[in-house]
Amino acid sequence: MRRLQADAAEAADQGGLAAAAAPGREARTGGLPGWLIAAVPAVAELAVGGYRIGAPSLWRDEAATISGSQRPVGAIFSLVRNQDAVHGLYYLLMHPLIAAFGTSETALRLPSLIAMCLGVGLTAVLGRRLAAAAEMPRPDLVGLLGGLLLVAVPLTTRYAQEARPYALTTLFAVLATYLLLHAAERDRWPWWTGYAAALALACLFNMFAVLLAAAHGVSLLAARGGSRRPHAERPSSAGLAGDVGGPVDAAGDVGWTVGHGAATDTRPAVAGRVLWHWLVAGVAAAVAVAPVAVLSAAQAAQLNWITAPTASTVASLLRDFAGTTLLVPLVGLVALVGCAAGLGIRRGSGLTLAAVCLPWLVLPPVLLLAVSFAHPLFVERYVVFCLPALALLTSAGLVWLGALAGKAARDRGLTGPQIKLASVAPPAVLAVAMVAALIGPQADIRQATARPDDLRAVAAVVAAHEKPGDAVIYLPWDAELVGVAYPAPFRSLRDVGHGESPLTSATIRGLSAAPSIVAARLGGVTRLWTVQWARPLPGESAASESPLVQRVIAAMHLVRRWRVQSVLLTLYVRR
Repeated sequence: MRRLQADAAEAADQGGLAAAAAPGREARTGGLPGWLIAAVPAVAELAVGGYRIGAPSLWRDEAATISGSQRPVGAIFSLVRNQDAVHGLYYLLMHPLIAAFGTSETALRLPSLIAMCLGVGLTAVLGRRLAAAAEMPRPDLVGLLGGLLLVAVPLTTRYAQEARPYALTTLFAVLATYLLLHAAERDRWPWWTGYAAALALACLFNMFAVLLAAAHGVSLLAARGGSRRPHAERPSSAGLAGDVGGPVDAAGDVGWTVGHGAATDTRPAVAGRVLWHWLVAGVAAAVAVAPVAVLSAAQAAQLNWITAPTASTVASLLRDFAGTTLLVPLVGLVALVGCAAGLGIRRGSGLTLAAVCLPWLVLPPVLLLAVSFAHPLFVERYVVFCLPALALLTSAGLVWLGALAGKAARDRGLTGPQIKLASVAPPAVLAVAMVAALIGPQADIRQATARPDDLRAVAAVVAAHEKPGDAVIYLPWDAELVGVAYPAPFRSLRDVGHGESPLTSATIRGLSAAPSIVAARLGGVTRLWTVQWARPLPGESAASESPLVQRVIAAMHLVRRWRVQSVLLTLYVRR
């Protein structure tokens, strides 16, 4: 790895694709402006994530979003005291949007798409800044390519097209990381306050985002130490506006003191007081999140459906982060090259791309997996906020390989155009190969059956076969969410298992009636629909599952059964 860094650094000093690695040269050689680096990936995500956004059916988690968000604001606060405290902020966010635009697939998923567009654009800006800090060639290209690679991953599309808070978590995770760089560099409280706020918001949308704070701590420890080193003059940062501004700051170079001749790099060593200030900011974020964390801990039984991780859990994580199983070896290898790119992760090199992205990518999933062997908590969507780190490492690896190829061509005595072609060809070929391999998975993620449940098809079956006077019962009661996503055909069915509504009970699904009451109601039913999960998850028992109720149903005649992906519909008539 050290030899790889040395070779590419030499290539960066000599020109070719790496020519822009020289300090400040990007502004003078046509480096891409910051606004373009952010806008191109964001617009690409708007196109890719917005394409057929309403095609996949709503599934049970999105039905929970409808149930939790469409009630009055006061009722949402009552709900989170009993259930789903981890999603309380998201329900409050979605409440006015549902009131204004309804519960269509597109309306529900649009906030996630917008959040992912912003997150992708900010990822590109962050990548440029980190690559410049690592003294990499073409930091603008590292950032732009990193944003576009994030757009290409089907997992990004999946959560841009889902009415749940994971796209928002990703956005605030990237924002918190970006603000950490500013705070560590300037060490002023407005930046630390912004960092604490972004971290708190990430945790309020996904409590497991607290693991990002641990990754940031590791990055700061790795960046601590070292000594200041003289460099050629670089333009000083204009702050947050400069990072998305004009071409003068296109390289993302920040923290350089402009002087005569050489300037001093003020970034590499992270002072001890920065660690203390980070700790204070983290404590402030923890205090802000504490009420929700306490409520969530009391509601931990809601996660009793999660099982201990297995080898297939890890394999699925690797496949989904890479985009497809075929790309796992290639993406892994290129990301490793990205870890070695520029200053790599040598102690005292500062908050470079590898020092920030490697802990961000590895630490949250590894910690959550490790804990889950004793107390199962790991679900892949809980660590989706780590995906931008992989995109940036992969982008850095591609650009670094181009620098090495340019050096090899120069050593062979090739001419300028030939050197440029040799520098561009390897990363371009690899990038095209990655995108080509992801076309199929990107198409699959938009299929009507791309979610665990196809509740739209379930509603279509009921609409086609229901008759006036039909009744319905949910077995178990939590299957009631099937009728929430597409409620029209279920409104005419008499729910014989209904006890308390979600609103009056301050729960997501409501409460079922007592077994004796359900059995008595079934006595007057001529035609009965039962709605079940084909593979039920562990959960609370319901009165409708009691032996008394089951005996009444068993006495009826089975007319027909439909298996619609994860849902089992059965129609009975009284003999």
